[in-house]
Amino acid sequence: MKKWLWVLLLFQITNLQAQIKEVVKWDYKINKIADNEYEAVLKAQIDEGWHLYSKDLPKDSGIPTKMKIVSNNVELIGDVKELGKKTEEFSEAFGVQIVYFADSVRFIQKFRLKSNGINPKIATEIIFQVCNDKICLAPNTIEFEEIVNAKNDLETKSKIIVSEMQDSDLAHLQSDIKVNTLDFKNPLVDCGNEQVTEESGNWLVLLLGFLGGLIALLTPCVFPMIPLTVSFFTKNATDRSKGKRNALIYGGFILVIFLVLSIPFHILDGISGNVFNEIATNIWLNLVFFVVFLFFALSFFGYYNITLPTWIVNRSSQAEEAGGIVGIFFMALTLVIVSFSCTGPILGSLLGGVASSSKDVPTLLSFALGGFGLAWAFVFGFLALFPQVLLSLPKSGSWMNTLKVCLGFIEIALALKFLSKADLVSKTFLLKREVFIVLWIIVTVGLVLYLFGKIRFPHDDKNEKITTVRKSFGIAGILFVLYLIPGLLHSEKPRLSLLSGILPPLNVSFYTSPEDGIFGIHPEHDYYEAIKVAKEKNKPVLIDFTGYGCENCRKMEEFVWSEPDVLPLIQNEVVLASLYVDDREELPKEQQRSIDMGNGQKKKIKTVGDQWSMFQQINFNNNSQPHYVMVTPDGKVINSPVSGYMSKDDFKNFLECGIQYYKTSKK
Repeated sequence: MKKWLWVLLLFQITNLQAQIKEVVKWDYKINKIADNEYEAVLKAQIDEGWHLYSKDLPKDSGIPTKMKIVSNNVELIGDVKELGKKTEEFSEAFGVQIVYFADSVRFIQKFRLKSNGINPKIATEIIFQVCNDKICLAPNTIEFEEIVNAKNDLETKSKIIVSEMQDSDLAHLQSDIKVNTLDFKNPLVDCGNEQVTEESGNWLVLLLGFLGGLIALLTPCVFPMIPLTVSFFTKNATDRSKGKRNALIYGGFILVIFLVLSIPFHILDGISGNVFNEIATNIWLNLVFFVVFLFFALSFFGYYNITLPTWIVNRSSQAEEAGGIVGIFFMALTLVIVSFSCTGPILGSLLGGVASSSKDVPTLLSFALGGFGLAWAFVFGFLALFPQVLLSLPKSGSWMNTLKVCLGFIEIALALKFLSKADLVSKTFLLKREVFIVLWIIVTVGLVLYLFGKIRFPHDDKNEKITTVRKSFGIAGILFVLYLIPGLLHSEKPRLSLLSGILPPLNVSFYTSPEDGIFGIHPEHDYYEAIKVAKEKNKPVLIDFTGYGCENCRKMEEFVWSEPDVLPLIQNEVVLASLYVDDREELPKEQQRSIDMGNGQKKKIKTVGDQWSMFQQINFNNNSQPHYVMVTPDGKVINSPVSGYMSKDDFKNFLECGIQYYKTSKK
């Protein structure tokens, strides 16, 4: 059961607090250079320590900067030019010469107007990526717009899209994002302290990665290598102390190799705090994860092996002959490569679980891979220092194949989580809570039958003895099935608390409908509509920034909101506005727009989720879910917002603080 739990816990880690990071300031101008000839100039001012990639980058390296005039009424003259101090250096990560700019750079595109229309709009798009010495931020796309007055040489105007809140004109408000009255830094009352969440999630992921590494050590690809490798260092060295030292270096190199695997994810880290959240809640990506995990499961069942190309293994093996520190490094690299058929699915599950989080994903991945490598380094180092322990290690045998098959069943269970998330985000709601539970019961029953020898797979010994350990885990599986069964029954109170956030929400069920709301609450899904209702009912608004793919949001709903001293507050004392930041439903064409981010920068808003995600970022400088804000009907923040999963008492205090202040202020 514990092996189930550590894997399942991967999916409980969600974003708790995030700030928007901007390291490049853009200035957009159009200069007239001749009759009917102009140049569009984008100047980038780059923060110290960061650099912006050139448009002339080698293939398969960073993201080259690309400037593009997207207006139709122009004829381009030549290519985009770059003006600035260009730096070229060899990138160890990419293995090529990269080109970038620091401090500042200008991108210039000359053009002429195809027709002499009145005040043509010149829209320009810039796609770019910035890095520092440690990380790269995700590629970002910003659109700029200027109006050219052909008659009076040049007149530039920025299209104003973000507006202030006007109580008298709610229809106008619905086309805007920025609401100036929503000043979360200066709430009306100092109560219900802001929820500050410590970065404990990183250490939890490190621990889970460590446990995953220990499990991987027990697989047939790795376990037999432990005594062979340790013995090689302790027996073949000129002296024992040198052998132990080399073994410890060997373990250290293993840790370094796994940490290096996380570097590409730092390169993809987002300038926009919701980049990984968007990826994690992408319908097609979750379907891909579902298929990949099934692929991993079949590999563990023994139907095929996942291997890296032979030439990679051969080159690493040949490099072992270099001797010294270099030789030890390539020995470690060879071990990691040849064990891939067993460790690949485990690593894939670990990374997939972490990537489904909307937190600081690259950092979490580094902790996960670091924990994985640390487990290997610790075991090899410990056995090198105390080689006599080797004598007490169990012998290789069929038990390792049994472990692989058990992991295969776990992979299938995890695959269903990704399928469920795709179902929720697409709002098809086909995979009901009860169907999900039934599928998990079937998977667990399959595991139990295997453990008791009733079903077998290609690599299993036909005459294998069913050990006491297998029977014990089989009994644990039966107990897990018994735990799941009550979840199939209708209940006023949430069940299966250990699986909160993993199972589909309570209202995605045969007993209820998503339209019914959770616990009979019918929230508004539009902030401005909630403000209307709040004015009519004379109640404060509870803004609930949530997501279909947000596990901690479901956990809050099921096990905090449902409490008898909390639920009445939400049902009766506030107007609930649940704003889904991952809603992929496209807005009507007339509502799709660009949002002015300042300095001429604009963000495109195409979906409902885009709208509320940007609303949260602009007004609250936050992109975490769940995130709760209490506001008055005239749009003023009552008390400090709170984020993340919290105790019932903390959330209750937050609600009571806001409600009590509002009631008192009306008198």
